[in-house]
Amino acid sequence: MRRWLLLLGLGALGLGAGCGPRKSAAPLKSAAVTASRLLNANAEPGNWMTYGRTYSEQRFSELKAIDTRNISQLGLTWYYDLDTHRGQEATPLVVDGVMYFTSAWSKVYAFDAAAGKLLWSYDPKVPGEWGVNACCDVVNRGVAVWNGKVMVGTLDGRLIALDAATGKPVWETLTIDPAHRYTITGAPRVAKGLVFIGNGGAEMDVRGYVSAYDAETGKLVWRFYTVPGDPSQPFENPAMEKAAKTWKGQWWKLGGGGTVWNSIVYDPELDQLYIGTGNRSPWTARDRGPAGSDDSLYTCSIVALKPETGQYLWHYQEETPDVWDYDADEDMILADLSIAGSTRKVLMQAPKNGFFYVLDRTNGALISAQPFTHVTWATGIDMKTGRPTEAADARYATKNGPPIVPGPLGAHSWQPMAFSPLTDLAYIPVNDAGFEYKADENFKPTHFGMDTGTDAVAAGMPQNPQVKKAILNSIKGKLLAWDPIQQKQAWAIERPGPWNGGVLATAGNVVFEGTADGHFEAYRADNGQKLWSFDAQTGVIAGPISYAVNGDQYIAVLAGWGGVFPLVTGEVSFKSGHVRNVSRMLVFKLGGTANLPPLPEIEPPELKPPPLHAGAAEIHKGEALFQQFCSRCHGDVAISGGVLPDLRYSSTLWNDQWFYIVLGGMLKSDGMVSFSKDISRSDAAAIRSYVIYRAHQTAEQKKAGGAQ
Repeated sequence: MRRWLLLLGLGALGLGAGCGPRKSAAPLKSAAVTASRLLNANAEPGNWMTYGRTYSEQRFSELKAIDTRNISQLGLTWYYDLDTHRGQEATPLVVDGVMYFTSAWSKVYAFDAAAGKLLWSYDPKVPGEWGVNACCDVVNRGVAVWNGKVMVGTLDGRLIALDAATGKPVWETLTIDPAHRYTITGAPRVAKGLVFIGNGGAEMDVRGYVSAYDAETGKLVWRFYTVPGDPSQPFENPAMEKAAKTWKGQWWKLGGGGTVWNSIVYDPELDQLYIGTGNRSPWTARDRGPAGSDDSLYTCSIVALKPETGQYLWHYQEETPDVWDYDADEDMILADLSIAGSTRKVLMQAPKNGFFYVLDRTNGALISAQPFTHVTWATGIDMKTGRPTEAADARYATKNGPPIVPGPLGAHSWQPMAFSPLTDLAYIPVNDAGFEYKADENFKPTHFGMDTGTDAVAAGMPQNPQVKKAILNSIKGKLLAWDPIQQKQAWAIERPGPWNGGVLATAGNVVFEGTADGHFEAYRADNGQKLWSFDAQTGVIAGPISYAVNGDQYIAVLAGWGGVFPLVTGEVSFKSGHVRNVSRMLVFKLGGTANLPPLPEIEPPELKPPPLHAGAAEIHKGEALFQQFCSRCHGDVAISGGVLPDLRYSSTLWNDQWFYIVLGGMLKSDGMVSFSKDISRSDAAAIRSYVIYRAHQTAEQKKAGGAQ
């Protein structure tokens, strides 16, 4: 692993008083973040002390030394190569000149934020086999800092507090029942001496919840479940008793879903904690129970809780049918907006379902909701009821219907959006990709599969060249500037495909975003004019930040291609940019003169599949099994998106090592566990036959000049 540093730019441009780290006569304790400092984070624009910079999570930096006039002078000042080739989604934090961030597998790093010197690193040693429980890569979106501690949630469900000065563990607590397939990929939040954390796993048959722990001791203070449990047992609180009346069938046997895997926001003005909740499990209504259970509280909702106790206050359910994986875990932004002549305290969210919601955050009342991109599943939101008005053909059963837009990727996913109080615009990384939903006629829960209840074969990419071309042409992405007051587009930057990076807005009238095709770019915040671009050599999907040290303003972003899009969609992900993963921290400042080393040349792999002896029935069986168990890591229809191995090129197609891996768990330390609980040896042989078939099919298509 290369860990070299390229240090320092050519000098400083003044930032004005108060823009650097706090000054004191005595040295500050590392990460000396207190309630007062977080409540007054705007008084310290040189720091980025929590996930969205302030409790409002606007991701707006008041630093303005880097602006539209001088951004052409922005250059790389230091970088650091990480020891992984998996997706990078973390937002770094900077406190008093020290940067803290996470990498894949929940590793934590601390750096001198100006010089790029590594201060310490911490590996929680997540067991590789736990990776099979992660729906969407072994990613982590960041840490929280509080009173000299750095807190991280690990993929295997632990919450760990580290000494900010040394990286040594202070306390550790297990937040999940390890008998269930929970994961943590989200960043913790801290307020009022409590650290809040949720988890993921809605498609893995779990029951969602959010927990609060004492930030000094790690002791559990309260837990709020987002869906009711077994109604034969006592309910945890009145909210669960109320929720149980909206569920039908025996939902608790598959957990129910509703996981709080990403967005948690504290509102100090109203003393409320807002959580976004996930989808129900499975996706298919038929497999969840009798008809008439559309409400199913509190999935796909924004829920307000009392931060000290977890007591339910109010909720707004964005998507009641909940059959398309449109969760509400995406970022929430708090602001005061002038609407219809009065100032309203609002909560804004652009969730997966494609509608931009503006809620009164005092009580959850809907103020407005309009589609911020192409939507086909609903024609609008009823302002009287707050419910979506479904399109006539949006529900699906056991027959293929028309593609529904957005698909499970969502019109907007976890990639952070930003809001500028200077322009009153929200900046959203938008995905435009549909999906052919079809219920699996033979659905049954699995040990290691994704229990969505949908037919993965029906959703696979057809190999007819004309059909494939039409599908790929329909898949797009964009950086969207959205006016939440007028509920309309201000400007947009079209991208080749989806899954571009999170967004940062600054007082210099600049918006920063990374791209799936390997660039880090800057635009005018008011009109979208492109100002600057940097070749990052890899997809950049994480959210950037800005901070200041010793009078210099910096822009930092974690780079590294990955996440659910390239893992699952395979060839579709090439539409966004056919890049490799190069995981590294990138830091820029005016006058920066560092350069990235050229990427090493990689010899293109050669297809050498064994002879194909299997018949059509065997191949069809293998296709169904591959799509169910293998595609979420090795790509749709056996085309890898480049993060994990492409099995069409595997030497194990020739020998019994295939079975040692698939059934024997030979590579479990790398996340490839034994699937013997779900498939037999004959099943594994059928999967191999299908991959061999796809390798031969690819070879033929390459000869014709049309294969990836």
